[in-house]
Amino acid sequence: MKLYKYEKNLELFKRALKVIPTGIYGHLGPVEGCYIPTSAYPFYSERAKGSYFWDVDGNRFIDYMCAYGPNVLGYNDDVVDNAVKEQLKLGNCTTAPSTKMIEFAELMVDTVEMADWAFFAKNGGDVTSFALMVAKAATGRKKTILVKGGYHGVAPWTQKLGCPGIVEEDIANNIYVNWNNYEEVEKIVKDNPDEIACFMATPYHHPVFQDNELPQKDYWQKIRKLCTDNGIVLAIDDVRCGFRLDMAGSDHYFGFKADLMCFCKALGNGWNFSTLCGTDALRDAASSVMYTGSYWLSAAPFAAGIACINKLKEINGPKLMQEKGKKLTDGLVEIGKKYGFDLKVSGIPSMWYMRITNDDSLTLHQEWIAECVRRGAFFAAHHNLFINCSLSNEDIKLTHEIAEEAFKVVKSNHPEIK
Repeated sequence: MKLYKYEKNLELFKRALKVIPTGIYGHLGPVEGCYIPTSAYPFYSERAKGSYFWDVDGNRFIDYMCAYGPNVLGYNDDVVDNAVKEQLKLGNCTTAPSTKMIEFAELMVDTVEMADWAFFAKNGGDVTSFALMVAKAATGRKKTILVKGGYHGVAPWTQKLGCPGIVEEDIANNIYVNWNNYEEVEKIVKDNPDEIACFMATPYHHPVFQDNELPQKDYWQKIRKLCTDNGIVLAIDDVRCGFRLDMAGSDHYFGFKADLMCFCKALGNGWNFSTLCGTDALRDAASSVMYTGSYWLSAAPFAAGIACINKLKEINGPKLMQEKGKKLTDGLVEIGKKYGFDLKVSGIPSMWYMRITNDDSLTLHQEWIAECVRRGAFFAAHHNLFINCSLSNEDIKLTHEIAEEAFKVVKSNHPEIK
């Protein structure tokens, strides 16, 4: 297979460094450790369609990062984009909000099992922060229980002491627990009577650099009862998992009911907005919190959301993505075995994590991922990956062929692997 080259990507990156801190900031940037070696990865895209994006050098990639989640139906989905075009003819960001906001709220309440109301913002971190404020307003308490390694955005309260820009006061009221350890949560609640406002976690554990972990049997049911018995708001960060597990919400998938649910990535197939859904018991608290943004009520994203959620319902998107993900990952595991590699897959197949276990340092895994990317299958080495509904059997077949060639290369570089 042809190995991709990135001359224009590099030229543009050097240009960007002159005017943008780090050239590309955040987790998408090559300085953040996701691109090892950086020479294997594109930095800038030129266009995208379906399951593919093309970089500025004209290289085509089957994209398993899906813009880190927002691409759920396929890039530039015609149904979604046409809905946006029609709304833009009428208006978008206006002084008085469009009734599209009401329509989308009604759709979310009809779709998400636990939802009695919906509130809109722009980023996932906007609604996780709002969820925390709602919980504190409702309870009059200040402490939050969070799972170690969980990710809820980049607001100061979500980060760790020692990170640049973070001071002790930012995280003073956070209490951290290990995932799937109910007894630890129970003890913290007992040791902090009437002080815990919120328990916030993702529906299953999907940190970077670690195998994903599903909840143990009855874990969420026990957490739910503990929160109810002690007046604690149970907030679920469904920003990544949302609508890739269950259209009714990932709490519904795992058999419990959250008080607050945070959605973002799959809401509008790339059109930017986020949603906090809540129960009637928290409606007044949500109404009392002053929280808004310049573009939060823009109509075009709501039009995209209506089209996206309805299409996901029509095609049973979660089931479709899980089936495609299982076919892809089962094949990758089998191909790895042929060459002596133990590729471990964890999480739900529509949003999985994988690593080669032969080497605890992840060096082999990084090398294999880089060889896949150089040949047109875009994975990230240390982050969970995503399936979108437009992925075809032909895409999966080509990905398997790319993966096999990449395994061959790594095997030849490491003859010690048996």
